[in-house]
Amino acid sequence: MTLSELRFVVALAHEKNFRKAAEKSFVSQPALSLGIKKIEQELNLSLFERSVGAGGDVKITPIGQKIIDQAAIVLEETAKIKDLSANGDSQLNLPFKLGLIYSIAPYLLPLIIPNLRDDVPDMPLEIHENITKNLENDLKQGVIDAAVIALPFDIPGVAIETLYDEPFVVIAPLKHRWDTQKNIKAKDLAQEKVLLLDRTHCFSNQVKEACPGISGNSEIQLGNSLETIRSMVASNLGVSVLPKSATTAQLNNSLVKIISFESPVPFRRVALAYRKSAVKKEAIKKIVSVIKALNFF
Repeated sequence: MTLSELRFVVALAHEKNFRKAAEKSFVSQPALSLGIKKIEQELNLSLFERSVGAGGDVKITPIGQKIIDQAAIVLEETAKIKDLSANGDSQLNLPFKLGLIYSIAPYLLPLIIPNLRDDVPDMPLEIHENITKNLENDLKQGVIDAAVIALPFDIPGVAIETLYDEPFVVIAPLKHRWDTQKNIKAKDLAQEKVLLLDRTHCFSNQVKEACPGISGNSEIQLGNSLETIRSMVASNLGVSVLPKSATTAQLNNSLVKIISFESPVPFRRVALAYRKSAVKKEAIKKIVSVIKALNFF
C-alpha cells in the first residue's frame, strides 16, 4: 500500500462519499476507487460498506475504523518528515501553506498579504480555503502548515496561538424596523428571520452560541457564503449576523444597514492552529506577528 492510497482511505472516511472524496483528493473517482480496492484486497477485508444506488455513499466497517485511525497516524507522522526537511533551508524561503475558513479568508487575506510580501518577500504563501473539519484533516495530514480558524479547536497534537477577538454585527435591509437604531440586543434576533450559512460552516454555530435567541423562536434560512447572505439581506429576505471584518467600507451594500450589538457584544476568538511537531516555527511566528499587528478591532 502507498501513502496516496492511505490518503484516499482517510479522505473517503472523512467524506463518506466516493465523489466528494475524489474531489478532495484531486483525482478521478475511478482512481480513488481503485486505490481503496487495492488496499482492501491486500488486507483481505472491507474497510467500507458501499450503499447501492446512494450516489457513492459509504459506511465504515468496525475493522475499517481501526485501520483508518492508524492510517491517519501514519500520514501525520509522514507530515512530520516533511516538516523536518525544512531544517536544511531557510524557512522564510519555502512556501508556506496556510488554511483559512471561508468566513475569514476573503476579509483577512487582503490585509496580510501585502505586509507579508514586504516582510518575507521570498516566502510564497499558498492559500487553502475550506471548512473547519477539512482544515483539521489537512493540518493533521501535513497538507497545510497552519490554519486560521475560530475557537474552539481542540485537536490532539495541535498548538493554538490566539490572534484576535472579532465582534459580530447585525445587518438588516433598509426600511427594516431597526432602520433608525444604532444598537440592538442579541435577544432581539429571536423574532426575526435570520439568514445564516449552511450547517457545514462553523460560523453558523458560532453565531448561535454567541446569540442564543437565534436558536429559540427565530426562523432560520441558510445561504452558501457570507456574500450571498449579504445579497439576501439586501433583497429584504431577512436579517443576518456577520463578523465585523466583513463589513468594511469597500464591502458595504447601500441597501443594507449595519447595526452594532449592545454590550455584551457577541464575538468569536480567531486563532492560528499548527502541528506541535512543526519545524517552520519561524514562519509561523512571522504570520502571527503580521496578523496581530493589524489591530483592526
